[in-house]
Amino acid sequence: MSTLNQPVAPSSTDGVVLRAMEASDLEAAHGLSLAVHWPHRLADWQAAYQLGSGVVAERDGELVGTALRWNWGPQHATLGLVIVDPRCQGRRIGFRLMQVLLQDLGDRTVLLHATAEGRGLYERLGFVRTGEVRQHQGVAQSAPLVALGEGWRLRPSGQNDVFPLIRLDAQARGMPREALITELLAASDTVVLDHDGQACGFAMMRRFGRGLIIGPVVAPDAEGAKALIAHLVGLNAGKFVRIDIDFDSGLAEWLEALGLMRVDAPTEMMRGPVPAPVAGVRRYALVTQALG
Repeated sequence: MSTLNQPVAPSSTDGVVLRAMEASDLEAAHGLSLAVHWPHRLADWQAAYQLGSGVVAERDGELVGTALRWNWGPQHATLGLVIVDPRCQGRRIGFRLMQVLLQDLGDRTVLLHATAEGRGLYERLGFVRTGEVRQHQGVAQSAPLVALGEGWRLRPSGQNDVFPLIRLDAQARGMPREALITELLAASDTVVLDHDGQACGFAMMRRFGRGLIIGPVVAPDAEGAKALIAHLVGLNAGKFVRIDIDFDSGLAEWLEALGLMRVDAPTEMMRGPVPAPVAGVRRYALVTQALG
């Protein structure tokens, strides 16, 4: 878990105190996410907290704000789960939470996904728009399998895939996330896109929110991504499934044909140099909007 070097901020004139998030805060944080109609389970909060660090805002002993960050190597970080109690919005609590998270990141590239309501705040903190995300979800329908070319196949992941999948994720996202992918492999059903014995892409599915989530999805092209997604959707037809994709992935209409309709459109924003993916491999779906 990464730590915040200066996790505590003094009390402001409105009585709001900022301090480092602790494991004992997670139940209250979960309640806060429910108050703003986010679907996260307590288990989703626990998984996110174990990989990162956070700060909370308290007023009169009540938790009224949260924000988490995850450091990926010495040059990258992501921020997410930035929530302010609806009763306390308009008091710059979100701005103060973000200041604490950003204060010791230096010249790291920092990634987040903004709601329409939060975009102005992040722009004031130096973030710029770098892309769009489309959240698709619904009761999955049976998916016709996507034909693969000669030498290509789908197979379950095995122990020998850990480091190849970590490498593929880093190449596609442009930042190293070894701890994240290792944890996800333990918690997910993972299918690998294989070409002549070499892992060239993968997709993961696990419990999240209201049902299941697919992500990340990494592939050399859109057809490979479709093959991976169709396989996982087909195994879970009739269940509630969510997937968050890059807007320019070309998958939106295809996903809607599988019963996964668009419900949200967050903005990808960054502060600092934009990571450069490796040619020939691409990230088609996020882990989550918080983790990127």
